[in-house]
Amino acid sequence: MNAERGRPRSFDMDTALEQATQVFWRLGFQGASMAELTAATGLSKPSLYAAFGDKESLYLQCLNRYVARQVELQVDLLEQEADARAAVEHFMRTMAAMQADPKLPGGCFVVTGTADCGSPGTPAAVEAALRNALGGGVARMQKRLERADPQTELPPGMDAHQLATLFGAVLTGMAVMSKGGADRTRLEGVVDAAMAVWPPAPKRPRRRAATAG
Repeated sequence: MNAERGRPRSFDMDTALEQATQVFWRLGFQGASMAELTAATGLSKPSLYAAFGDKESLYLQCLNRYVARQVELQVDLLEQEADARAAVEHFMRTMAAMQADPKLPGGCFVVTGTADCGSPGTPAAVEAALRNALGGGVARMQKRLERADPQTELPPGMDAHQLATLFGAVLTGMAVMSKGGADRTRLEGVVDAAMAVWPPAPKRPRRRAATAG
């Protein structure tokens, strides 16, 4: 069989991968049918297989693409604020905006995908990649929080690992809410509630200048 048969002349690997990513982001591994993937990419099934391998291979390529973008974005967000609390709040609010963006499939590619974990129809490699990716955001937050002064920047009684785990769980819940139709206002309300467990550090009073006398 000719591997090129059915492939449009204007075929672009990167564009097709992006289109497939959108389908998997919206539907997950099992929910995305080959009919939907071929319709989104404009490729016939033989052409899709020739370009990217089977469905499992295509999914892993899409997941890697999504994760690479998230790593770059999240690291950048967490480094934009010098204060640890401000950095995490900025991160959470940006994620809320992205999860609720009507131009995107909604929620999080990884969170949507993990709904298939544990199912007989999910390949082991897909499940392992999803579980690994799911902990990535938490690890990045923890790395940022480990640089914070535990005495002045972190809430009393909580360390970097606990705090990152908490906000990671909140972020996952927000992704599920978004898939269920929650808009940005509702997600921002969740961020407000989560940040309430971390009161801003009190401002230190200014010292008065010594007077001669």
